[in-house]
Amino acid sequence: MLVLGIDPGTIKMGYGLVGIGPPIRAEDYGVIGLPRSMEIEHRLYQMYTHIQNLIHVFSPDVVAVEEPFVGRGERQYAKSAMAIGQAQGLVLIGAASQGIPVLRYAPTQVKQSIVDYGGASKLQIQETVCSLLNLGSNPDSDAADALAIAICHISQSQSRDILSREIVPGQER
Repeated sequence: MLVLGIDPGTIKMGYGLVGIGPPIRAEDYGVIGLPRSMEIEHRLYQMYTHIQNLIHVFSPDVVAVEEPFVGRGERQYAKSAMAIGQAQGLVLIGAASQGIPVLRYAPTQVKQSIVDYGGASKLQIQETVCSLLNLGSNPDSDAADALAIAICHISQSQSRDILSREIVPGQER
């Protein structure tokens, strides 16, 4: 199974492809960055094109994307959440157009699943992802977040699989 994790953004979008092992492994990761001076509709189109290319090249089984963080009514958070929501929307459309299921995870859920602490720092995420995937150095924070989202999905789906199995007397798990 191959999971494409996406940390959505309209300026920088992190992506990470994680294959299930054993052990789990990073197939590819990076950041798609576009200039702020580019109009938003052009940035969104470019991001959409990159998502389509990633899906075409790697054929992931599932896409995992982070939900926008919604702050407490402050204007800057609302504007940021809207932009991230737009970027998340293009990921949803890109995956749906290829018939690939999409699962969404809250930032705290991703952090909890990676570092066992929902308030983990960017550096903690980078270091843990680097260690879990045996990377030579810490990836860029947006790429690390995307890899963490993919790992979170793997962790969550394995938990669901374990919980959904029937217990058969005389059979060990």
